[in-house]
Amino acid sequence: MQILSSALILVACFLNHVLGGAIPQHARRQPALPTPQLITLPLKRFQTMPKDIHPQMLMQQYINRASKRLARMTGREGPSEHQLRSEIHKRLYLLDGGSAPSLSSSGSSFQDANTRLGLAVAHGHGKQSSEGMVNNGTAISSNTTMPGNATSSGGAGASGNGTGVSPLDIQAANNGGLTPANPPTANNSLGLAIEADDVAYIATIQIGTPAQDFRILMDSGSADFWVGSENCQSSAGGGCGNHTFLGPQSSSSFVSSNTQFQVTYGSGAVAGTLCQDQVGIAGLTLNNHTFGVATAESPQFASSSVPFDGLMGVAQSSLSQQNVSTPVESLASNGLIPAAIISFKISRLSNQLNDGEVTFGGLDSSKFIADTLITIPNVNQQGFWEGSIDAVSINGADSGLTGRTAILDTGTTTMVIPPADAQQLIQGLGGTCDTQQCTLPCTTNSSLALSFGGSSFSIDPSDLLILPVQPNDPTGDCVAGIQPQQIGSPTQWLVGDVFLKNAYFSTDVGNNSISLAQLSAP
Repeated sequence: MQILSSALILVACFLNHVLGGAIPQHARRQPALPTPQLITLPLKRFQTMPKDIHPQMLMQQYINRASKRLARMTGREGPSEHQLRSEIHKRLYLLDGGSAPSLSSSGSSFQDANTRLGLAVAHGHGKQSSEGMVNNGTAISSNTTMPGNATSSGGAGASGNGTGVSPLDIQAANNGGLTPANPPTANNSLGLAIEADDVAYIATIQIGTPAQDFRILMDSGSADFWVGSENCQSSAGGGCGNHTFLGPQSSSSFVSSNTQFQVTYGSGAVAGTLCQDQVGIAGLTLNNHTFGVATAESPQFASSSVPFDGLMGVAQSSLSQQNVSTPVESLASNGLIPAAIISFKISRLSNQLNDGEVTFGGLDSSKFIADTLITIPNVNQQGFWEGSIDAVSINGADSGLTGRTAILDTGTTTMVIPPADAQQLIQGLGGTCDTQQCTLPCTTNSSLALSFGGSSFSIDPSDLLILPVQPNDPTGDCVAGIQPQQIGSPTQWLVGDVFLKNAYFSTDVGNNSISLAQLSAP
């Protein structure tokens, strides 16, 4: 028995030596894996509330961190610092002032949509400097000017009177919603309703069979057209609010596809699939037009407090994330309008004129002074509408800022410019500016003017103000309509409705040009 045991031990040693030599050294040294077992560990909630941070601000910090984490997890480009800071800025408008008031504090509570940043991220690469001027811009010919009322002489717009922010603006900021536009006076035109206190501008179009009305934000800073899908979900959970939706249940002419799209804006994001359906714009019908239906929307679009159902980007289609023609380009290619031109008259709530209008295919001659019309080349290579600024003046004096360009964006409420430039302008206007936010006295009468194509366009003092820092003090300090962020190169400005309310604005895809004119008197 002992002999047998010894023999077995010798055989085992021999096999271990022979087989062990055939196994790589690193493999032989690996320990055997344990048998899989279920392990449970307790997770304890750890909650602290910093006393020096308002809960709304803290919530936005959490949202920003989650956005960056989601981008890393899904392999997408994360939000830029500019986008993250923009969201923090919007939260600032919710606060009544003071240090860390509770959520149940009394006083006014401004909505989260007191500004919008409509600029789309260009194919995931962010904003790049525009190098090299495109020199094929020509003056828009008279045969593309839409008939309207006779042109009036003189300028138009509000006049800063030093009395503080208009009570109408403060009330609208509190209540939100839309102020309807008057019926347009020109052919191929739609009225532009005003969102809240001049936050954005909304047109009503028709989609589907039978045709449904959709309220659409008009955005010259992006190039994608979308509305909410019938199965739309908010990224915050639940559905996409009290909006009009599109899909096979509501439209017999709706044709879906499997082609996906995603668009990230300065404020919010959407994702979904492309579709085809009938689209009616100012009495013009695009048959089987290709655009997007959003199956997922961020709260900036999905909330029931948002007064529009979708967005129409009218930059050049080279900027499109959907890789399709914009509605303006499609109208022109189908012979429904003479050229791929779109023109804007942006109105001001405090005027109570409600004369905002968007015109497809030309210009409404009743909205501007004809001999002030200038046309400049678009200097942007990505598809934005960007013009060279000749000069910037403060209270009639040259600021010395040169070599700047402006992306003209109807979907952005404010002007967003590099911090050094913002500091210089705001100080010249009598305000203060740090790295995060600029303020001006609510009673300011200071003026700012931008020159394009040899013509100067003044910004009314009232447009340089967004809302009072202290909502109950409309004659104190106001959040300025100029905010310090670098969106591209150090010389690139994002110029939104703060400026565009003071000029007639038109773009021409065929000539790759931008036109501006002084507004006619109402």
